[in-house]
Amino acid sequence: MADPMDTSEPGSSSSGYPSSASAVKDPLKTIPKSPVVILMIGMAGSGKSTFMHRMVVRLQSQKKRVYTVNLDPAVRNLAYPVNVDIRDTVNYKEVMKHFGLGPNGGIMTSLNLFATKFDQVLELLDKRAKNLDYVLIDTPGQIEVFNWSASGQIICDALAVSYPTVVCYVVDTARCSKPVTFMSNMLYACSILYKTKLPFVVAFNKIDVMPHEFLKEWMGDFEKLGDALSRETSYVASLARSMSLAMEEFYANLRSVGVSAVTGAGCEDFESAIGDACQEFHTSYVPFLLEQRRDMEEKRQAAVDEQVKKFEKSLNKAKRGPEDDLDELERDVRDFSIEE
Repeated sequence: MADPMDTSEPGSSSSGYPSSASAVKDPLKTIPKSPVVILMIGMAGSGKSTFMHRMVVRLQSQKKRVYTVNLDPAVRNLAYPVNVDIRDTVNYKEVMKHFGLGPNGGIMTSLNLFATKFDQVLELLDKRAKNLDYVLIDTPGQIEVFNWSASGQIICDALAVSYPTVVCYVVDTARCSKPVTFMSNMLYACSILYKTKLPFVVAFNKIDVMPHEFLKEWMGDFEKLGDALSRETSYVASLARSMSLAMEEFYANLRSVGVSAVTGAGCEDFESAIGDACQEFHTSYVPFLLEQRRDMEEKRQAAVDEQVKKFEKSLNKAKRGPEDDLDELERDVRDFSIEE
């Protein structure tokens, strides 16, 4: 077993298909064309996990080789087969109990703990990379947990320097029927794009319930969105109107498709958008990563070290409670390993 407190830089062990121990070339210059990593991000109820199941079934029917990772420690059931599951490594309920956390705090702490050992996930991917076409990663429905926590940055950076990585933001089309809600979703999409700094695809889900053409019109025609907002009377509508013009440039460069996780409609367009995003990754993002590599590595290592220190500090505080349970939890925190 590896040193449980080893926080070595994940990218250093994932430079394409060969293991990093024997790799001589710059890992960023040898990022393979496949497998393609797709990070599924979306608000609770957007149909993110259902869409992931749809894509797993569709890709496998096309004889594509798919690898799945679940990063939601609180989910009860998953419709798709999972290769790496955070629930097999971190006990979400025990984390809540012993650290005195609520549901969201428990999810964030569990994910942060898992992220400190994410290099082990990369090692598992390295072993299978030659035989994979896609890696689909499901994230918690509490979107802020992944997007704004240290774990999200650690995982995104580790993947980006290893494989072509694309972010898919799943949006509930029916909930966007109100222009203010639509603007809120697009602002969230914008924040995720600039936070992850990765190629981005917006998937308007549930088009079997409500077609998404009106959303495309709002994105392409500022006046139509303005007309829709003019019928809103809340003070938020005034804010949305003032921000909608500033978002035009964001829309102009945004890949968006309409999909249905239930019927499979739009999946072909989604695959095409992912292909375009992968091309952008190699032409635009790899040069950016080359320039920012040292800074990214230092920040990622600092984030991992900080999370380990926080866990140790939290455990010391929690030891005021039952010793036996906490000793067992501490062993789990220090010594856990990630397996398929």
